[in-house]
Amino acid sequence: MSLKSLKKKGFVAGALVGAGIAAAALAGAGVKWPAASAADSRPAVIKASAPVFAPPPGAPLSFADIFEKVAPAVVSIDVTTRPQRAAGIQIPGFEGFPFNFGPNGPQGRSGPGQGQGGEDEEDGGDEGPNGQAARPEAQATGSGFFISSSGYIVTNNHVVEGAESITVRLTDKTELKAKLIGRDEGTDLAVIKVEGAKPFPFVDFEKQAKPRVGDWVVAVGNPFNLGGTATAGIISAYGRDIGEQFVDYIQIDAPINRGNSGGPTFDVYGRVIGVNTAIFSPSGGSVGIGFAVPADLADTITKQLIEGGKVTRGYLGVTIQNVTPEIADGLNVPGKQGALVSDVVSGGPAQKGGVQQGDVVVSVNGRDVTSNTDLTRQVALARAGDTLKLGVIRDGKPRTLEVRAGVRPSNAELASAGGGDEDEGAPGGGARPPAASTNVLGLGLVPLTDQTRARLGIKAGVVGLGIDSVAATSDAGKKGLKRGDVLQKVGDVTVTQPAQAAAAVAAARAAKRPVVVLLINRAGRPLFLPLKLDETPGK
Repeated sequence: MSLKSLKKKGFVAGALVGAGIAAAALAGAGVKWPAASAADSRPAVIKASAPVFAPPPGAPLSFADIFEKVAPAVVSIDVTTRPQRAAGIQIPGFEGFPFNFGPNGPQGRSGPGQGQGGEDEEDGGDEGPNGQAARPEAQATGSGFFISSSGYIVTNNHVVEGAESITVRLTDKTELKAKLIGRDEGTDLAVIKVEGAKPFPFVDFEKQAKPRVGDWVVAVGNPFNLGGTATAGIISAYGRDIGEQFVDYIQIDAPINRGNSGGPTFDVYGRVIGVNTAIFSPSGGSVGIGFAVPADLADTITKQLIEGGKVTRGYLGVTIQNVTPEIADGLNVPGKQGALVSDVVSGGPAQKGGVQQGDVVVSVNGRDVTSNTDLTRQVALARAGDTLKLGVIRDGKPRTLEVRAGVRPSNAELASAGGGDEDEGAPGGGARPPAASTNVLGLGLVPLTDQTRARLGIKAGVVGLGIDSVAATSDAGKKGLKRGDVLQKVGDVTVTQPAQAAAAVAAARAAKRPVVVLLINRAGRPLFLPLKLDETPGK
């Protein structure tokens, strides 16, 4: 389809610059240089009985053999939808995101940029109930590929999302109606199925061999509804985090365009190593930075979709945040990485397994956890009931906890339960604190009485110290603490009186710690925040 998030999906690969020159040299024709000047003794013509130059080791002269082998398994997908009218194309969850996703969100059949939500839709709306105009049909196109001889096809979720009808076009121009088997928003993958003359040609996901960064790859797809288009390039990087919760993307230097979404990327042996999914593009066109879902993850997801039509993910029941170097220093975390547990869901799998607020998860089943997103992805791969061995740091000491994974609720269910995006963090000065406040690290701290709760907007039941003011020039101010936040812990000390907070900070200074980690409650949501201790006491 066209680009997701105006472009979310699709990509292709690099370019075979220079192969044509090498081929010309091999042809035996003379290679002509510009006319020589008097000072130039270079011959006007060089007879090329042998190549003037050779490609570097490993660079193929042609991808034709690969294309002939895999092209029959790649299909074009046409989708009919009735999109909601909108001022412009918006993909839920991607507003304001710096990536233009999928070289294949909605795209009109008559040209790029037309289709779902666009202004140039060809089809008019019929008259609906009560004389109101019905939503018009929109046409979009994308790519996909067979993964079985029985007719199962992998594509992107955004290609088929909201589809009223799906038509698959094979390389021999045969058109077949397809039905949706299942789709997964978390990885933007979907599976559809066609019936027809079997067996269908298909390709396999490569789950073991892994091309190196710099190795050649070939992408085949349906850019701009042209069908059967191959492009080549190299792998630029692995493990790219572009804001998706469950995918570490492969980055490819491929020119990805509208219509490539859902198509495969192959290695030089014709094995599928990724599913084209997204591009980075300030303008909407290809700038040579494309992203693909890795084959091993795509294989796991598509198998679940074929088996049950949906994907289930493991769940711990914790709120987590990244371990910054300052937090690592404050909590004595070796390696300075992991996921800090800022809250634990009551009655959830993590609580039942002994996970506590303030724990730092540094490994899952022996595999290191590099960030909060990495922990989410590792846990998501587990099945409900699987035992997860979590390596955690608590009070500076390592320990191992065993947690039985639950089933991750939907994003809507998590949001309704109080989940959401990270809090905003603008430094705040706030109002002048009353005389009774105590200044600690630039924070004006007050006990939580009925009066201070009402004045600061703090709900009953929240325990800690009210932050009545924040010095804008302090580390607390620079890191976004603001009036109305609640300080609950300084290090491992729970505080309800300002003197307790001051004593805990003094103890951290006496221990010559560079930072102290505070537990903050903001509007009911916990957050650990490290503050520097190289400030004047009480300031």
